[in-house]
Amino acid sequence: MAGALDGIKVIDFGQYVAGPLTGMLLADQGADVIKVDPPGGPRWDTPANATWNRGKRSIVLDLKNPVDLQRARTLVKSSDVLIENFRPKVMERIGLGTKTLTDANPKLIYCSMPGFASDDPRSGVPGWEGIIAAASTTMRGPRASETASRPAYTAIPIASSYAAFQSVVSIAMALWVREHGDTGQCIEVPLFDGMFTAIGGQRIINPYPAMPGLGGTWTGQFECKDGRWVMFGSGNTNFREFVKAAGITSWDKKGLTDRERLFNDPELAAEQERRIIELFKTKTAQQWENLIAKAGSECAVCRTSAEWLKHPHARESKAVIEVNDPKLGTILQPGINPRLDGTPGAVRGPAPALDQHREEILAEIEAGPPPASTDEIRATLRSALKGIKVLDLCIILAGPTCGRTLAEFGASVIKIDNPNRDTTIAFHNSVNRGKRSILLDLKSDEGRDIFWRLLEDTDVVVQNYRKDRISALGLGYEEVRKRKPDIIYASLNAYGHIGPWADRPGHEQFAQATTGMQARFGGDGQPQLQPHAINDYGTGLMGAYGVALALLHRQKTGEGQSLDGALAYTAMTLQSALVQGYDGKTWDEPRGQNALGSSPLHRAYQASDGWVFLGARVIDLPALSQVPGLEGVEKLRGDALEHMLEGRFRHTTVEQWVGKLTRVGIASHRIVTSNRELMEDGWVRAHGLSITREHEGWGPINTTGPAPRLSRTPVQPGRVAPRPGSDAKVILAEIGRANQLDRLVAAGVIRTEGVTASER
Repeated sequence: MAGALDGIKVIDFGQYVAGPLTGMLLADQGADVIKVDPPGGPRWDTPANATWNRGKRSIVLDLKNPVDLQRARTLVKSSDVLIENFRPKVMERIGLGTKTLTDANPKLIYCSMPGFASDDPRSGVPGWEGIIAAASTTMRGPRASETASRPAYTAIPIASSYAAFQSVVSIAMALWVREHGDTGQCIEVPLFDGMFTAIGGQRIINPYPAMPGLGGTWTGQFECKDGRWVMFGSGNTNFREFVKAAGITSWDKKGLTDRERLFNDPELAAEQERRIIELFKTKTAQQWENLIAKAGSECAVCRTSAEWLKHPHARESKAVIEVNDPKLGTILQPGINPRLDGTPGAVRGPAPALDQHREEILAEIEAGPPPASTDEIRATLRSALKGIKVLDLCIILAGPTCGRTLAEFGASVIKIDNPNRDTTIAFHNSVNRGKRSILLDLKSDEGRDIFWRLLEDTDVVVQNYRKDRISALGLGYEEVRKRKPDIIYASLNAYGHIGPWADRPGHEQFAQATTGMQARFGGDGQPQLQPHAINDYGTGLMGAYGVALALLHRQKTGEGQSLDGALAYTAMTLQSALVQGYDGKTWDEPRGQNALGSSPLHRAYQASDGWVFLGARVIDLPALSQVPGLEGVEKLRGDALEHMLEGRFRHTTVEQWVGKLTRVGIASHRIVTSNRELMEDGWVRAHGLSITREHEGWGPINTTGPAPRLSRTPVQPGRVAPRPGSDAKVILAEIGRANQLDRLVAAGVIRTEGVTASER
């Protein structure tokens, strides 16, 4: 099936997770991805390669061999995109550096994903997943304080996945720029830098939600009659319907469902908590999920990933797809993310056998690259999306992150919020920077009329209403494209727009619960939320990727289209290292709050004054044995090695261990648990990953900044998030209605006062 990247040739030198996953996300959308492996095959022999290398072609090249090195250079000379995720300067040392390759192919987009940036003092440290997690507060458990003594390791490769997400967005944007007559460019998305998008609005604030019952939130994990757990959140979604369905309307008399009273009465809140815990033990987890779904509120069984792979909605929504792999047989794995209706892309085949396409690729090399383009190269654009206008109708995190990402790449984004939703716009100062704000009642005739006027010169609409809710306002894709046939219309929700759960409400916690994330991080005990709102922010990035793909397609054809993103799709992509389902599968990844790593050489160890993460391989044991205090480790394996390292690490400080290990080229990092410490780091601030600016009504507020670095069209954080509704007059003036502001405010169609930004 047609993909937005049909005709784009990608050379994938990536290893481990970030590079191969980036190649997969491009291949799924139609790119011809050639996977270049070293002799012996991928450096990580894992079933996940059946996912990451699907739809690619394979060739083995020994880049230390001059003949194969020249073959690689010739391949790159005829390609559009290069992917690599080695440490800075590694590619340069072997003769495949950016200057060499871009001089030979000026239209090349060269994307690098090192662990730490080329100008980071830690650039020489191998960027293993645990090392980046240690450096970026990701080893802080869900109930831990910033000074907690014991870290917790998650098996989900968050840093690698976020580098891949932001790389494909950047690559698609660079292709868009190139389509307008510019050259290629160099992109760097370090894993460490990429984590700041995942950290997002948490910044210095304690990120974890209140536990069950406390303060009347009714949000948390609850154990049920059958010993299974559910994630339940009352929020504001059909709470009264839940109370009726659960048979607890009698609680109203005592005030146990009155949030305001519960917030102000600790004894009442304690009684509510006790009753809620007892209530959920009266039914099985599946019974609660069914009952609460019927009431229209939010609940999900805390499933394992193995259960989710076979779940009817996972299969019908195509969050999980079936691929016939020549090595593993029929295999269940993550589906395509995001989905575009006009250029849907496809998994064009299973992962190839190593070197499977050698002869045909060598024939292409022998034929040589096509003649160099003689097209005139125009002046550098100031930003990739200059001139693109976006209407952002989204709330909370995922949708607004999509709009914010488009703004970072230069789009003009108008944030439309409901003036009657609440008195506070959640996460506003974090997710709405770079945008302009208007509070507009789209339920009113005049509000919709203003929307239609704004649409006239708009390129992109982003919305995250549940299925059919936006159509009830007359603003769904079909209605919008009748007025603007070339519109790009992005819809983001919890579970996708097809399948039995398409109309269910849901947020971050529920996607984590149903796809196995919470069960994995909780282990045999109570399920636990993964570090950071990784599905929300990741879905926003995948939405931005889809928009960039759709813009590319529209540039070539004039056609608009709709695209579909979902937290459940992103949850599967984030877990792509783990969620292959096939006969004989062993689910043996690290689980639970006591997990410290994935092996004795990739785990956290307690030093005399804190915790340090060690990142090494078996081949590094001889070097490790040269470290003072670790003599003899090369003779040990398994539990014996782990116990020896545990004993040795306790006798020396973190700083001393990091120094000694670094001197012999072994990766290590102090485990950082404080968001404040991370955000106030001098290098982090100097590179715009942490920015503090004045916000009207709030004073100085600290937020994360964008991570990708593009050499010709750099991303920018944009203006600070405006006071909600403060841009109404300017926005109305652009459609010739500035003189109507006072009347529209009086009629309640527009609001300019009384709605504030949340502290985030």
